Amino acid sequence: MMCCAIEPMLNDTTSDLEPGAGPGKTRLLVIDDDRKLCRLIKDYLEPMGYAVTSVHTGPEGLEQASSGQFQVVVLDVMLPGLDGFEVLKQLRHVSAVPVLMLTARGEEADRIVGLEIGADDYLPKTFSPRELLARIRAVTRRTALTPASSASREEADLVVGVLRVNTGARVALLENQPLALTPVEFDLLASLARARGRVKSREQLLEEVRDRNYDVFDRSIDVHISTLRRKLGDDAKEPRFIRTVRSAGYMLINPDA
Repeated sequence: MMCCAIEPMLNDTTSDLEPGAGPGKTRLLVIDDDRKLCRLIKDYLEPMGYAVTSVHTGPEGLEQASSGQFQVVVLDVMLPGLDGFEVLKQLRHVSAVPVLMLTARGEEADRIVGLEIGADDYLPKTFSPRELLARIRAVTRRTALTPASSASREEADLVVGVLRVNTGARVALLENQPLALTPVEFDLLASLARARGRVKSREQLLEEVRDRNYDVFDRSIDVHISTLRRKLGDDAKEPRFIRTVRSAGYMLINPDA
């Protein structure tokens, strides 16, 4: 596993802070107090086209992540000064940067809390470098904007009552007010909007928005749906937008119908 097999190769004498990213490199921020793990991530990812910056406390991580300089953040739960959950909660007030959370034991409770407050994905700390790379590529792939003309942006609009989802610009508007959605939440809403009036199963949604293998018992979609409902001002018991279809999945309904 990652934390043990390659650890002897790490060297603490090199500075962790690398402010400059080379041309074409994806700027990645690692917030973790395990300096050796940070060095390992840096050594593995930089040859893959990433410019990696590491910080080791919650407050410093929040400051760096909020700066707008990074395209993806890897965030540990256990941090000095401010834990990862609080860092993420405060970060989501100012930024929708993709966040991959690291959990020491991979416990379900930690994963659910992280997803509820805006994490895009999670990874137990017994991960392999290849899995980390795959997860990072998945969350950044979802945020890549595609060039679009005005006409194509119009064609990309998905309109359901007072809800408008523009897949080209990756913008969702509720009554002409922008919604602050994470990349996963946006993709989930777009998937439901494309299928408006039809049920999408959890398995279909997982395949479309997670870009990774999943456990058949993975309930992360339910957590994302709950968060998305809250941002839409929706009520699961009397849904205006997202209806739960028992034993089948979810469906986006027209609130004006």
